[in-house]
Amino acid sequence: MQLDDTIVAIATPPGRGGIGVVRLAGRESRAIAEPMLRLKHALEAGGAVFGELIDPESGERIDEVVVTYFASPHSYTTDDIIEISAHGAPVVLGYMVEMAMAKGARLAEPGEFTMRAFLNGRIDLTQAEAVRDLIESQTLFQAKAAAQQLDGALSKRLKPIKEKLVQLIATLEAGVDFAEDDVEVLPSAQILERLGEIRTPLLHLAESFAYGKVVHEGMTLAIAGPPNVGKSSIFNRLVERDRAIVTATPGTTRDWVTETVSLGGIPLKLIDTAGIRTAVDEAEGMGIRKSYEALAEADLVLVVMEAGAVHEGEGWVEWLAGEPFAGERGELAKALEGRKRILVGNKVDLLPGARQSGRNGDEMPMLYTSAVTGEGIEELRERILSYICGEGGVESETGFLTNVRQHSLVREGLNGLEAARKAVEEKIPHEMLLMDLYSGLRPLDGITGQTTTEDVLHRIFSSFCIGK
Repeated sequence: MQLDDTIVAIATPPGRGGIGVVRLAGRESRAIAEPMLRLKHALEAGGAVFGELIDPESGERIDEVVVTYFASPHSYTTDDIIEISAHGAPVVLGYMVEMAMAKGARLAEPGEFTMRAFLNGRIDLTQAEAVRDLIESQTLFQAKAAAQQLDGALSKRLKPIKEKLVQLIATLEAGVDFAEDDVEVLPSAQILERLGEIRTPLLHLAESFAYGKVVHEGMTLAIAGPPNVGKSSIFNRLVERDRAIVTATPGTTRDWVTETVSLGGIPLKLIDTAGIRTAVDEAEGMGIRKSYEALAEADLVLVVMEAGAVHEGEGWVEWLAGEPFAGERGELAKALEGRKRILVGNKVDLLPGARQSGRNGDEMPMLYTSAVTGEGIEELRERILSYICGEGGVESETGFLTNVRQHSLVREGLNGLEAARKAVEEKIPHEMLLMDLYSGLRPLDGITGQTTTEDVLHRIFSSFCIGK
């Protein structure tokens, strides 16, 4: 990728709209743009100028435009940048791109504007990834979280950890380089103490990935259980509209129904599945098979049963106590083995006082609801949100890991620190210990992009949209 090239791209989404923006970045951007513009007055850095888009050969007006000029280095990429805002007609925007390319500009690669911002030191790699996360956000909470990352929240959280590690490395390097000058080397106990001070916050950072991954990607929740227990009714309650068909006839749901909602700002994909039983026909059998597929893919399962069935026994108490089911319920129980689940006793409105009967006791983690009256539905939402955020609630730190690349590098750094700890305990010379410490430092540098290879950068930025 040539950073000296002037690049051009449409910066707004494809299609027609009230406004469309064409962006040029590079030292020749102003010289390339001006021949196709008739401006009211000269461009000034940091200012917007009203003008006309013209045909350079005939001088005919094509559109009215507003042109904004960002002078180097005070721009997104640190290059000179020209942004031309016209009406969002694809033919007009395409014309501007073609004219710019005819004058020497090159069509930008996906994410090239942001890559230039990174390569020119304007942002680090975590901030570049946050740009993509912000563009792809589906909820306001996701957008706010991405904005915090874009402001450098993760880099700021990582910085003191790296500083302590670099300080330890520098101290040991001095001891090795100037051993003949009687420079004191840290005793093993102090090295282990410093390693612990580095490892503890880094371990907490690694643990933040569980929450950050859900914030970034959302999660999938499947609603499962026997037929006619109110699964579709609970689904509709959570969606807050009649999305799934509800009848009194068992087996109404033949295929899964999906809908994505926002719960606490987290995108939650709900899947209403067919009731698990012996199928009465081929269509229901196919629906039941798809129910098992949904259970396998879900991050969390709502296991719905009738409150009356729990109260009267029917094997549910024994199953919840760990005893196996036979037959149809055995198949459901097998599919739920090892799955994160919330147990819901629905139709509690048909069984007044069941929860006070003491039948289930405190040992059964059952949540009672009524999809008809809405009783328990808000508590169910809170229980789901509690699962998403964990027992500690919403992540208190503003900087958390949001993708596998970041998480794997933190784990790699922790592995290097663990190797260093073992080296200290085994009295291995400091020259060898330093190799382990550098193995812990390099992946931390890679998180912000200080040691990231070119092929990794291309893999990251290729997922961006063109024009950003």
